[in-house]
Amino acid sequence: PTKPLARVFHGSLGGSAVCERNFAHLRGDARHFQPFSPAVFRPFSSRMPDPKILETFPNPAPQRDYLIEHTHHEFTSVCPMTGHPDFANITVRYVANKTCVELKSLKLYFHAYRNEGIFFEAATNQICDDLGRALQPRELTIISDWKARGGFTSRITASWTTKRKK
Repeated sequence: PTKPLARVFHGSLGGSAVCERNFAHLRGDARHFQPFSPAVFRPFSSRMPDPKILETFPNPAPQRDYLIEHTHHEFTSVCPMTGHPDFANITVRYVANKTCVELKSLKLYFHAYRNEGIFFEAATNQICDDLGRALQPRELTIISDWKARGGFTSRITASWTTKRKK
């Protein structure tokens, strides 16, 4: 006998009561299906990717404003509602101040989202906040282009600005 789909996701992604309830309809037990409610929402895991993964190196031309753009085509996270994988292209666009991000560490940071139950908007803003704190850039924009699911594509754009001293 095969495991119910909900248990497969439960075991491999850290578990979620919401996931278990929402997969009840796949087992033919629709009376236990509960739509999303912020009061009961819990992501698959309580740990988020650690921003300490991000490594930096000195900006080779700090006297000049120049645009650095990196696009990661293999970003994956998990829908916190259904447990289905979400795929995106993540573009990091910034003007460095004193430091630049090292690409292997950026890749490892992005891959750490692989099993995280997180909404598109939350992932984009978390990446923006983590990179902003790590780099302290002059400018930073994160653009996430999410692949189609259910007939929708989504693009989320988040910008980071330094706090200005008064």
